[in-house]
Amino acid sequence: MKTYKLKNLDCHECAADIEKSLNKRKDVRSVSINFATSTMTLDSPSPEEVLRDLADIHPDITVIGEHIDDGHRIPFRSLVPIGIAAVLFITGLFFQQILHATPYSFAEYLVFGCAYIISGWKVLRNAAINMVRGKLFDENFLMSVATIGAFLINELPEAVGVMLFYQVGEFFQNLSLSHSRRSIGSLLALRPETAHLKTETGLKTIHPKEVAAGSTIVVKPGERVPLDGVIVNGTSQVDTSPLTGESVPRILKKGDTILAGMINKTAAVSVTVKRVFSESSLSVILDLVENANRKKAGTEKFISRFARFYTPFVVATALLIALLPPLLFQGFSFQDAINRALVLLVISCPCALVLSIPLGYFSGIGKASKNGILIKGSNYLDILTGIKTVIFDKTGTLTKGVFTVREIVPEPGYTKEEVLRLAVSAESHSNHPIAASLFDYYGKKPSSHEITSHEEVSGHGVIATVSGKRITAGNDGLLHREGISHTVCHTAGTVVHVAEDDRYAGYIIIGDEIKDDAREAIDGLRKEGIKRIVLFTGDSEDEARILSSRLSLDEYHAHLLPEEKVRELEKVLDGCGKGEQVAFVGDGINDAPVIARADVGFAMGKSGTDAAIDTADIVLMTDRLSKIGEAVRIGKKTRRIIIQNIVFAITVKIAFIILGSLGYAEMWFAVFADIGVSLLAVFNAMRILR
Repeated sequence: MKTYKLKNLDCHECAADIEKSLNKRKDVRSVSINFATSTMTLDSPSPEEVLRDLADIHPDITVIGEHIDDGHRIPFRSLVPIGIAAVLFITGLFFQQILHATPYSFAEYLVFGCAYIISGWKVLRNAAINMVRGKLFDENFLMSVATIGAFLINELPEAVGVMLFYQVGEFFQNLSLSHSRRSIGSLLALRPETAHLKTETGLKTIHPKEVAAGSTIVVKPGERVPLDGVIVNGTSQVDTSPLTGESVPRILKKGDTILAGMINKTAAVSVTVKRVFSESSLSVILDLVENANRKKAGTEKFISRFARFYTPFVVATALLIALLPPLLFQGFSFQDAINRALVLLVISCPCALVLSIPLGYFSGIGKASKNGILIKGSNYLDILTGIKTVIFDKTGTLTKGVFTVREIVPEPGYTKEEVLRLAVSAESHSNHPIAASLFDYYGKKPSSHEITSHEEVSGHGVIATVSGKRITAGNDGLLHREGISHTVCHTAGTVVHVAEDDRYAGYIIIGDEIKDDAREAIDGLRKEGIKRIVLFTGDSEDEARILSSRLSLDEYHAHLLPEEKVRELEKVLDGCGKGEQVAFVGDGINDAPVIARADVGFAMGKSGTDAAIDTADIVLMTDRLSKIGEAVRIGKKTRRIIIQNIVFAITVKIAFIILGSLGYAEMWFAVFADIGVSLLAVFNAMRILR
């Protein structure tokens, strides 16, 4: 699969047409065109043949190379024919009476005809090619019919003026589109091109794609980090804003994780590479941003369908306006009726909608990415606007997931040291954060060679045979399941109950800290109109109740296994009203099923597991919970601007259709309205990036 840069791709409908036509070929496995970045991703065993046939579909659109960035430059050479046509047009207007006085108005037709051909030959050519291919009712067809009709009824200045103003409008529209693409492209420019690989002979500068996982690279001051890894030597101040949107630089030292796309500021650091280039955080972000248009929002799909039916309807209406009034009403001339019909054809082009709406969604995704929020498709921007319920996982999501031992309570016959030793012996095969906190408190991870059996009970704890003794370490539910009698069931905090050969030895209270911005995040969600905030946790009832109270959550559900979380989510979904969406926020492997089942799933990008991140629809790169409210705000702003564009474009078009049908709008005004609406819609869509 290769990605190619396309030149002169200034029409969203053209992009859709190329994609549809190429996908019909037997030698094309898949093809996707990204209008916002002017790129085409092609999977074919014979790409050269496919690229050659691209010219037959749209002659103006050409491939300028693989992965080439032309900076989205506007070809100012296109101003030359516009200037020549403008001079001829103005000359014709000034001397129209003199030119008209020549035999058969030869000079008038010559001057205006030359201006018409120079300014409109591309439109005429594309219309002819599309007609041969059986494609009617695009903007080239509409412009050609309208202006040729104007020539036939001897409205030469109007015919030339329409083509000329159309070309001027197209130039400024392309200029604004280019500016928007450059703004979006600034995000994609984060991709590093070099890496300094440590070798036996010194540093070797190569492309990051050539660096294998486990290699050591050096990142010098001022350079962008090319690959994800762990610092093994050096301490430096690092700008994380390209990935996280955080403006304050961070100090990273030996043992800290450093990600591709970050900028090393003050000192050289040596980094052991943990992921190859294609799997790095930056590559994943850029790939998702570039290809987010594959998951189209409902509004985009509606506008595409609307455009297919709208234009033929307007053409049929224009035909009726041209024929019926002269036949039904006395004193109504065919010339006046045809002129009104031609105005209707010019204003009918839906380009303002099909251009600005996909650009708006792409801008929303780009804006979120710059702020450390990775949205995997434009459809999720729409879903964000309807969220009324947010469900949080506890450990690692609302809390830091950094556990510490707060208290050890032994039963008679046992000491604190014995209870702790039994717990760490049973947990010695576990990688769970609770096990890690026990090892830290114990001072070391015990030897596991004395363990002859080990069973991890999901959501409950572990059962292990250590030195011939059966050790049970887990929550209250595990003791009840195993039929072990115990004196304590409910305590505040996360509790690890310990039993030896089914004899209760005591319990250990583990504490977890609430994240610094958890309260801020909850308050922010309330401000965004979230009605219901819920906690799902596998922890005890007491722990869930205390956390829920401290954060002012609406409800909580404790003692939940992974499959029980899904069942509880189903109940929440069933209780939602029409159009109300449910979001789930989690970080662990056990959260993946419920993340997938929610209307929109959030995952922690920094501390989350690969399963959660892959399953999630939105990834918070910094793990900051306040980013959830920010994502909702971006979704709402994107939706608001897109609705503005739809209402504005349709209102103006309907108004001019009515005015044109009644004879109050000339063809020039129709062109100004069409191009002007497109420009304003594109400028409005670009506001999302600011």
